[in-house]
Amino acid sequence: MFHPNFKEMERAYGFDDVAIVPGSVTINPDHTDIHLSIENPVVFIASKELNFPIPILASAMDAVVNPATAIQFGKLGGLAVLNLEGIQTRYDNPDEILDEIAQTPENEITSLLQKIYSAPIKENLIGERISTIKQGGVMCAASLTPANTKQLSPIAKEAGMDILVVQSTVTTARHISSSYRGLTFPELSQKMALPIIVGNCCTYGAALELARVGVAAILVGIGPGAACTTREVIGVGVPQITATLGCAAARDTYFKETGDYIPIITDGGIRTGGDLCKAFAAGADAVMIGSPLAQAIEAPGRGYHWGMSHPHQALPRGTRIKVSNRAPLEQILFGPTSVTNGTQNLVGALRTSMGVCGAKTIKEMHNATMIIAPSIKTEGKYFQASQNTP
Repeated sequence: MFHPNFKEMERAYGFDDVAIVPGSVTINPDHTDIHLSIENPVVFIASKELNFPIPILASAMDAVVNPATAIQFGKLGGLAVLNLEGIQTRYDNPDEILDEIAQTPENEITSLLQKIYSAPIKENLIGERISTIKQGGVMCAASLTPANTKQLSPIAKEAGMDILVVQSTVTTARHISSSYRGLTFPELSQKMALPIIVGNCCTYGAALELARVGVAAILVGIGPGAACTTREVIGVGVPQITATLGCAAARDTYFKETGDYIPIITDGGIRTGGDLCKAFAAGADAVMIGSPLAQAIEAPGRGYHWGMSHPHQALPRGTRIKVSNRAPLEQILFGPTSVTNGTQNLVGALRTSMGVCGAKTIKEMHNATMIIAPSIKTEGKYFQASQNTP
């Protein structure tokens, strides 16, 4: 007997559920243009458009980005985001703290991180860390949570920050609170007069509202990161392919409304070049990655990676994972590589995928056909699976 459902649910897809269909025309990977442009849609000055040769951002996580890696990543063509509420701005000598985190047993790590991140943020260190990055000759992006943005963003701007990233587990254009006046993005954009990237979100409606309040780019992804346990702890999130498709549709709706193009940045869940390429085919203009870069020899995490919400005092939503130091940062991005699992030469993978899809630009890659293909990683791979090939 038919009866109505209390709720209708749609199927959602992650990276392992889909595949990219090759195009009918192929092009040489060397002919692809993969650059990323970010501008301030509220206070736009043509000469202030920021361009990056590769569309990859390094996550604002203490195991991934410190001033030294931010400089190196910038010189390689990407944009690294420094966590202004992390170890770098709480401790004069962060290396001692990073050593302690790497040496702590698993059963003690969460309580240790809660203690470490309870130390006060030192405003003088914000200026020092940003100045160090700027002296390295690269663009500086820095991340704050909405609760601390009003207080700390002017200090970061004064020190030379080029891009502000306002980031939390879930960020929306409208926030209801009885305890404090919520952050207003139009007001913030006018005050800062520099590009503001905002995240994270995972739906068409939330992304469209963020675009309409004047942000420069939108981070997409709730809970997919390798060190994040948000989905296990509070049960929220949307698999990244579906989330990217929805937010990319919001970007296109906003572009039709205004003529302003707001880049979509898929943030989290990307482990291999294949995942990265699928994100672009699903509509991303750039990606933000953490764990693949935490594996770099130069990464500050000493072979470990942990989530930004791990040290929460009341409800931790992360875990420390061992990723090991596997290769130099440049090799992870550009190769050459001798591993065959797709974890190195990420830029080469993107260019090659675009080439077989006949896409000269990232926007043309958005037109690539995608199919639901849960067998894409297992079909014909019996011997790989049985021999446990990495």
